[in-house]
Amino acid sequence: MAKMVECVPNFSEGCNKEVIEALGQAISRTPGCVLLDVDAGASTNRTVYTFVGTPEAVVEGALSAARVAGQLIDMSQHTGEHPRMGALDVCPFVPVMNVSMEECVACAHVFGQRLSEELGVPVYLYGEAAREESRRTLPAIRAGEYEALPEKLKKPEWAPDFGPPTFVPRWGATVTGARTFLIAYNINLLCTKELAHRIALNIREQGRGSSQPGRLKKVQGIGWYLEEENIAQVSTNLLDFEATPLHAVYEEVCRDAEALNLPVVGSQLVGLVPKKAMLNTAEFYIKKEKLFILEEEHKIKLVVSRLGLDSLSPFNPRERIIEYLVQAGEEDKGLVAKPLGAFVRAVGGRTAAPGGGSVAAAAAALGAALGCMVGLMSYGKRQFEELDPIMRKLIPPFHQAMDELVAMVDADSQAFSSYMEAMKLPKNTPEERERRGAAMQQGLKTAVKVPCTLAEKVNRLWPPLKELAQHCNLACKSDIQVGAKMLEAAVFGAYFNVMINLKDITDEKFKLAMSQKVSGLLEEAKQGLALVLALLEKRVA
Repeated sequence: MAKMVECVPNFSEGCNKEVIEALGQAISRTPGCVLLDVDAGASTNRTVYTFVGTPEAVVEGALSAARVAGQLIDMSQHTGEHPRMGALDVCPFVPVMNVSMEECVACAHVFGQRLSEELGVPVYLYGEAAREESRRTLPAIRAGEYEALPEKLKKPEWAPDFGPPTFVPRWGATVTGARTFLIAYNINLLCTKELAHRIALNIREQGRGSSQPGRLKKVQGIGWYLEEENIAQVSTNLLDFEATPLHAVYEEVCRDAEALNLPVVGSQLVGLVPKKAMLNTAEFYIKKEKLFILEEEHKIKLVVSRLGLDSLSPFNPRERIIEYLVQAGEEDKGLVAKPLGAFVRAVGGRTAAPGGGSVAAAAAALGAALGCMVGLMSYGKRQFEELDPIMRKLIPPFHQAMDELVAMVDADSQAFSSYMEAMKLPKNTPEERERRGAAMQQGLKTAVKVPCTLAEKVNRLWPPLKELAQHCNLACKSDIQVGAKMLEAAVFGAYFNVMINLKDITDEKFKLAMSQKVSGLLEEAKQGLALVLALLEKRVA
């Protein structure tokens, strides 16, 4: 799969539509760049662009937009609620797919150097790209904002990382760097700017200073007023949504607002958000309110409702969640995106992949799906009301496994493809033959590990399947029987795929360990199937 980097340049223009559009066009017309989102704010007088591409492409896209900004934005005339210091205020590079943080740091260095050389402007590095610890955080570099730059640039400790230490009135200065995914998240309040800022000081990690730190780790925050919406906001940046998730920020603001008798009227996500951040918040409310929700789409809707994400404008998950946008832009969506008939024909083609491994994964997914179906057919009906607590426990493992096993249809095909690619490597010299042999061995080990993982995932379903067989709606007896047989067949398929690839592996210790492991998994599946079928036969309709 191709490398993918996200770039999120913030330009100091949020009112002039012609300028906003010109900057977007500069990005979207850059080969290899896909513009995903444009978020303009009039009160902040700032527009956040989000686009993705290869490391090389996103650097070119950011430079193209910067050249346009140099012609159309004049910082000496700029005012706005958001802190800023340059026409292109900040330009972070974020790893998205098959890219390391080090590669994003390299993007920031190349971009910063080229920007300073082409436009003759000062550029600072922050985040993971920072060369000095004192410059790791954006607020530290941006302290004093644009207005402080003339004096700041005269100080040796604030010499830019790239470009001249001179003040450029039309431009100001730019900060670029590399970071993990940042979520810009604002909570709406009916109050004054000052009260919103008071809450922001309470929750942000920096607090009111070292003697009065705030409550939430990895959170930046300020309070401001949105004139166009006639509301105040606690505006936050979540630097690590795993450390402090969306719901934690929202709940803490609500808590402070309630103490001050202030109404919270929804919230706003600026730019894009990772799917995991939304699902983590969904799980929080599902647990808190003892809800039973399986479908990803429904979980996203729950988050939109609980956080009021559509309070200022419609929230379309397909346009705001980065994974959905990336999937929509992919030309090859894999085997699982094909209609069933096309998948069957692909298996029947004259190619080594997709083959038995992908078919085994498909069988496993269908087995899990039948388990999920039987559970749902035994839930939520008056005649099975006493089963509701049991089914709430049993259905989720099958639903989760169904999605995971579907993904393994492509994983198996890709794993074998890596071995086939290794076989194509040159073998003219001893060094080339050695590299080719090592790559082939690694490819075979990967091709072995994928079906072994498949068997492990399937075997985790036998305990809930046994319990389901004891309690399920007997009208679905044949469905659970077929599902159980599909799961066993999947483990058989995994076993045979492991064994055929093991014979060409030269690592004897690895061969023995994997052979013993997959044989044990096969025996476990046989026993699991026998027990499930026996339990079903004992039940009388």
